[in-house]
Formats: sequence, C-alpha cells, structure tokens
Amino acid sequence: MPSSSTAPRPRVRLTRPSWLSPRVARTEILAGLVVALALIPEAISFSIIAGVDPSIGLFASFTMAVVIAVVGGRPAMISAATGAIALVVAPLAREHGLGYLLATVILGGLIQVMLGALGIAKLMRFVPRSVMVGFVNALAILIFLAQVPELIDVPWPVYPLFAGGLVLMVLFPKLTKAVPAPLVSIVALTALTVAAGIAVPTVGDKGALPDSLPVPGIPDVPFTLGTLTLLAPYAFAFALVGLMESLMTAKLVDDITDTRSSKTRESIGQGVANIVTGFFGGMGGCAMIGQTMINVRTAGARTRLSTFLAGAFLMVLCIVFGPVVSDIPMAALVAVMVLVAFGTFDWHSVAPATLRRMPAGEITVMVVTVGVVVATDNLAIGVVAGSLTALVVFARRVAHLVGVTSAVDPDGGQVVYAVTGELFFASSNDLVGRFDYAGDPDQVVIDLTDARIWDASTVAALDAVIGKYAARGKEVELVGLNGHSATMHDRLSGNLTPH
Repeated sequence: MPSSSTAPRPRVRLTRPSWLSPRVARTEILAGLVVALALIPEAISFSIIAGVDPSIGLFASFTMAVVIAVVGGRPAMISAATGAIALVVAPLAREHGLGYLLATVILGGLIQVMLGALGIAKLMRFVPRSVMVGFVNALAILIFLAQVPELIDVPWPVYPLFAGGLVLMVLFPKLTKAVPAPLVSIVALTALTVAAGIAVPTVGDKGALPDSLPVPGIPDVPFTLGTLTLLAPYAFAFALVGLMESLMTAKLVDDITDTRSSKTRESIGQGVANIVTGFFGGMGGCAMIGQTMINVRTAGARTRLSTFLAGAFLMVLCIVFGPVVSDIPMAALVAVMVLVAFGTFDWHSVAPATLRRMPAGEITVMVVTVGVVVATDNLAIGVVAGSLTALVVFARRVAHLVGVTSAVDPDGGQVVYAVTGELFFASSNDLVGRFDYAGDPDQVVIDLTDARIWDASTVAALDAVIGKYAARGKEVELVGLNGHSATMHDRLSGNLTPH
C-alpha cells in the first residue's frame, strides 16, 4: 500500500475572472470609456446645483466609481455624483461652505455603513412591482427632461447634430456591435464639429476640467458637538436618499442582467465610497441611473471592470485629454441620454392591453410614483410615496375579504358566527358592527377557524364585541383560534383599555 507521501495530490483548478477574457474585456473597456464621457457634463451640472466648483463633482464621480467597483455589491452599476445628492447638500454648501459639505459626505457615509450593517437592504422586499415599474418610468422621464434645456435657445446646427446622433446610434448596431454605438456617435459628431468649425455648445462650456488628481485631506470644520448637530440632519437625509436610489437601481440592474446582487454589501459599499469621497474633496454620490443604463443596457457591460474604468477614464480624460473632451458637442451626449431614456421606459406597462388587465390599484400606485418623482425631481421621495400608496391599496383590498356569517341553532338557544379572513387594523375596525347584540340568544359562539388575528386592533375589537354582549347578560365563546392568534389574544385581551 503506497504511503501518503507518494499519493497523488489533488489538482487545484484556478478560475480566471470573466473580465480577463479578451471579448469581455473589450466590452468592459469600451463601456467604461462611453460612461466616462457621459459622466463629465453630468458631474459638472450637479456641481453647479450643489453650488460648488465643477472639480468637486468630477472628483466625486472619480472616487465613487473606483471605490464602489471594489467594495460594492452590484457589478457593472455606476455610482457617481448625482442630482438627488446635490439637492440634499446644496443648502449646507451655500450657507456654510465646502468644508461642511465634505464633513457631511463623510458622516453620511458612516450612517450608510451602519444602516447597511443593520440590514436596511432587507426593506427592499416591501417595494411592490408597481412601484418598481413607476420608478423605472419616472427615471426615464427625468433623464429625458434633463436633456430638454440643452435643446432650447441653442444654435440651429444643434438640431441636425442631435438627430444625426440618434440615427447613428440606431443604425450602427445593425452593422456591428463590437464597438458601442454611443462611442461611435460621440467621436463622429466631435470630429465633424471640429473639422467643419461648427459653433455649438460643448462640454467645455459647462465648466473647467480639473488638471490634477484629488488630494486627500480632512474637512476644515470645528470638531464640536455644535458641528455634529448642524450636520446630522443633512447627513441622515444624504444617507437615506443615496441608499434608496442605489438599492432601487441595483434591483433594476438585477432584472436587466437576470443576476442577483448583494444589497447589504452594496449599502455598506456606498457608505465606504462616500467616506473616501469626502476625504478626497468630492461632493458625494450614489448609484447613477442614466449612466448605469448606458453601461449595462446600451454598452452591454456586466463586470466591475467597467465601473472601475469609468472612474479611471474620467480622470484621464480630464487631465490628459482635457482640450479634446472640452470640444465634444453637447448635442452628441444629449442624443445618447435621450436614447437611454427611450430604452429605459417600460412601454409595455402603459400599453392599452396591459392597462385594461391591470387592477386599478396597481395603476394608481404606478401613477403616484411617477407623478411624485417628476414633481419633486427626487426618486427616493417617489418610491416612498408609491410604497405608502401600495400599502393603503393593499389594506383596503384585504379589508374587504373579511366575512361574518351567522347560524342559529334549531332550538334558538345559541348562535354561531363564522368569521373568515385576515383580521388587522383595516379589516377589524368594522367588526363590532357585524353582530346582532340585541336580537341574539344568550349563548354566542364566534368561530375563528378560518380567520387569523394579526394585531392589537383586532383583539380590541373582539373585546368590544364581548363587552357589548356582556352588557346585555349574554355569554360569548371564542373557538377555532390557531396557535398564533390564540397567543396574541391571550396576551392582549383585557389589557388594551382602562378598567
């Protein structure tokens, strides 16, 4: 028998990351380049909204993308400076300056890490499909509306350039998909405008590009309780808005790619990325929906490499190729974003055939989500409003599924009420009025075999029913309680109202 020392050793198979495949790497590299080009004017615009120098938004987009590519839970999703975050921090930056903004970004990132560790991502299971559809349609509308100002009061050549960009992106994929159509469109339109000397708005008109990498530093704020009190409300709003948009976008990418992601890791990763961003002088950010759709849906990226390269290329384009990038016509980027908006919108959800089959409550939830998002320009507020509307619709629907039927014994000495359905605050509120207290015999049986008690409101309602019968000298017996219902009733009955 051979000794163990001469026994063959098991062969260890090393798996190569998918992004090392030449075909995948090419897709990821080109996708990262397209996203980086689209990030530049967006980051500058959001910097203006926040009231800070354009470099602050560009630094945020760089650090957010690079860090989240490593620590995030959703491969291929793009995180950068966003409009929602800009709106949250704008009042603070305007009133107290850049140092306080950066401190808020760091504190908001710490809150996101804590919320992620506490499992806030699990709340995503309570977001209904109708809210998700509304979210998708609303973001498509917002992406489109954000492009409209770039097409108003502009030189007439903008319009043929814009139309040409759309046509090129629609037709080019019919020839080949080896190179992303948006990249071809941007390069072609830039070459045309520069060669022909066409005077149209360009990326350079949005603001000056940085000429060096960001340098780490500590925010210039006093480390006092007063500072913490000032920053806390902004930081908490920053954390919630950022996580809401990031988790909803991650879920959308999950559906598009038919893969699963770690929402807890993404929540913590967003916090880590914002902490790093704050120390490197960025305005903070979260998942960027429009650029994510370019990366995943338009360019076909699927790995972390595209996210990392989007941030890396952003700085390379700004620092090394700044003069060239500044000449990119805005019409080319607007065409890209309009096509993204068109492709993002769920047209099936608004088709007449779909609307005819869809329950009215589901349509209401979707419309509320879209309406609130468009009205507030805030996806997080719209999702909360849509989810609350869905909760009300669900409660009303379930409340009507509770039934109470009665049967009197032949001798007339006893009546049996059979209660069916889910009993909670919405369905049990009218339970008290379903009994004939004056006309019933002295013995009353309430059969709850086909019902379930969910909350204290139901126990209080049953106590009220028993009390009304007792006031008339009649006895009530509850039968058929399942284990959960019996435990809740025994624990709460008689203890919900003062004696």
